[in-house]
Amino acid sequence: MTDNELTQRADTQAWPLPSFYFKVSISNVGDISCSEVSGLETEYEEITYRAGDSPVFTKLKMPGLRKAGDLTIKQGISKDDKAVLDWVDQVKQNIIQRETMTVSLLDESGNPVQTWEAVNAWPKKLTREEKTDGIAYSFETLVIAHEGVYVK
Repeated sequence: MTDNELTQRADTQAWPLPSFYFKVSISNVGDISCSEVSGLETEYEEITYRAGDSPVFTKLKMPGLRKAGDLTIKQGISKDDKAVLDWVDQVKQNIIQRETMTVSLLDESGNPVQTWEAVNAWPKKLTREEKTDGIAYSFETLVIAHEGVYVK
């Protein structure tokens, strides 16, 4: 193959999306750019049931209530994250400011490819870690409690 044919072939191949380019928008708090978001999942409790007069000797399995786990956001700390810290501080004062949170996986151009929405979200845990491996930088982990994640 010639170089031109290889270039054309590479242009038509679908490359996987980077999983390290997220935008998290929290209503009344602001936007966060982050490298990792985990916990974007939906799970339902299982209900087993068998009618007393059923001739079948097994239980039926039915979906029950939706279970909401926690979202974990990892981000580099910027000097403009005062709104997030204020949101966390309100929980310490026993004032829970529940917000709608939108998580978007972005492509290389910054356009949303997939979007999730978490309802009634509030900050549960904030961790700051200092990492040193030649270059000192801060990294923050924010754990968010919520009442359900929905794909938009």
